[in-house]
Amino acid sequence: MAKILIADDEQKIREVIREYSEFNGHEVTEAADGMTAVGLCKLNDYDLIIMDIMMPKLDGFSACKEIKKIKDIPIIMLSARSEEYDKLFGFELGIDDYVVKPFSPKELMARIGAVLARNNAAERPVERVMTFEGLEINIPARTVSVDGEKVDLTPKEYDLLFYLVENKNIALSRDKLLSDIWGYDFFGDDRTIDTHIKNLRNNLGKYRDYIVTLRGVGYKFEA
Repeated sequence: MAKILIADDEQKIREVIREYSEFNGHEVTEAADGMTAVGLCKLNDYDLIIMDIMMPKLDGFSACKEIKKIKDIPIIMLSARSEEYDKLFGFELGIDDYVVKPFSPKELMARIGAVLARNNAAERPVERVMTFEGLEINIPARTVSVDGEKVDLTPKEYDLLFYLVENKNIALSRDKLLSDIWGYDFFGDDRTIDTHIKNLRNNLGKYRDYIVTLRGVGYKFEA
């Protein structure tokens, strides 16, 4: 169970996120403006904040700045604005994900799960050489072997596989994969991820099924 703070001036949005979050076993606190959100963070500890940008008293960006001064809490930003500079500004402030309204509550829950899992994983040592049946992935050496035979991948295929493996069993959205592997300034679309996943699966041969498609969300390496 995680303690989640939802900061949004739209009551219906808060209610929907609360309903889905509590269904997934999380404890939820609400704030209707940025000022209240900052005040709550000074008094309490949270595992994740879901923050709207356009709020009264103090906007989401300003609230994020103030919160980051006192505590390092993962933040998912919500906004009806999909402009690239808004996303870039948010990531420069240190947010973990950016979700554009209207959004699918189920997808938001998947993103929440991914952010929480990554935050927990960051506190644990990561295995650098991993074996899954006959599939060996050596991250420091940047090599991949299938049943003892080395597989040659493109640089981005290596990056994608390593990222999936380091976050194994975590649902990763296509947007997250694009932003973390290709960079926030990449001018592409979801087909870029799908094409690389297809090629990566072909190279993994009989171990292709370790990469699982999550319909409507993205992918995960399931081990």
